[in-house]
Amino acid sequence: MILGSARRVRWTSAQALLLALGIARPAWSAQAGAPEAPPSATDAPAIGDVIPPFDVKTVEGGAEHIGFPKGSSTVLLFFLSSCPHCHQMIPLWNRAYERRPKGLTVIGVIMDQEPPGFFQAMPVAFPVVRSPGREFLNSLKVRRVPLTVRVGPGGKVEDVTQGHADPIRLGELFR
Repeated sequence: MILGSARRVRWTSAQALLLALGIARPAWSAQAGAPEAPPSATDAPAIGDVIPPFDVKTVEGGAEHIGFPKGSSTVLLFFLSSCPHCHQMIPLWNRAYERRPKGLTVIGVIMDQEPPGFFQAMPVAFPVVRSPGREFLNSLKVRRVPLTVRVGPGGKVEDVTQGHADPIRLGELFR
């Protein structure tokens, strides 16, 4: 029975137990506009994790080595061209990139094959490389986007924000 936008849900004792233990999601969580379950600790790199240097291709087709030498700071921006939340973050990332301090490296990592004309329709101010692949992303625990990761010397993760980040939070990451 549906009353307005509310839905009446009958729970079996097994469903209620699974939900209470955090093993199942409520039936309404998949509906549009419903809040998502909070990310788990394995949905993103954690502060203190180490990201090893890696080789990638740029979106223009060139080769690039991404490393994290002593004295460096890098912000990695993981996104999908097909992700509406990423579309909302790109203009914010662009503004943060334009205001970044001298010496801060910013690299976008696109995780899918963008449709023709994507970068014309969605201008990106920062350099973008292609993800080395699913195995690489899994090794970094990158499973949800948009994802903003600040990496210090030696590849040590210094800060992470998953999902939408407001300009103040981006200022902290792009410091």
